Amino acid sequence: MSNTTSPLRIHSSVAESIVDGPGIRTVIFTQGCPHHCPGCHNPQTHDFDGGFLVDPQAIIAEILANPLLAGVTFSGGEPFCQPAPLADIARAVHAAGLDVVVYSGYTLEQLVRMTEADPAIVDLLSQVDLLIDGPFIQAERDLTLPFRGSRNQRILSQGEIRQRMF
Repeated sequence: MSNTTSPLRIHSSVAESIVDGPGIRTVIFTQGCPHHCPGCHNPQTHDFDGGFLVDPQAIIAEILANPLLAGVTFSGGEPFCQPAPLADIARAVHAAGLDVVVYSGYTLEQLVRMTEADPAIVDLLSQVDLLIDGPFIQAERDLTLPFRGSRNQRILSQGEIRQRMF
C-alpha cells in the first residue's frame, strides 16, 4: 500500500448497502463530477468544492471493522477524479479479502485514454473487481437492470478491464 497522505473529498458514505453491488457493502460517495448527467441520481455530488475531506486510513478502519461486508463501492460524484486515495483504500480492502466495485460516468475506453495524463487511474483500475461504466442516459433509464441506471452502462469484470487496458 502506498499509504497516500492525500485526503479524499467525499459527499457521504453508507455503512451497509445492498443496492450498490453484490452483497452487503460500504458505499463511498465521492465529491466532484464533471459529467452532470441529466437525471443524475446524485446531483449533490457534482460540486468539486462541496462535501468534506476525510483521511483514507479512517475510511479503511471503518470498513475493516464491519464483519458483515462483502466489499466496498466507490460511487459519486466521479471516483476517477480522485484515483490515488481510492486505490489505497481498494488495496486495503482487497488485503482483507473484500471486493471493490466502482461506478464511473466515463467508459473504460475513456479511462484508458486518461491514464497517460494521470497514472493513478491505472492504479485504481487494477484494484477494481467490477466497473460499472458509462454516463447515466435518461432516455435509456431501466430500473430492472441490476446495479445500473441506464441500458448503455456496462458491468465489467477485472478480466474484461485488463483485456481492454493492454
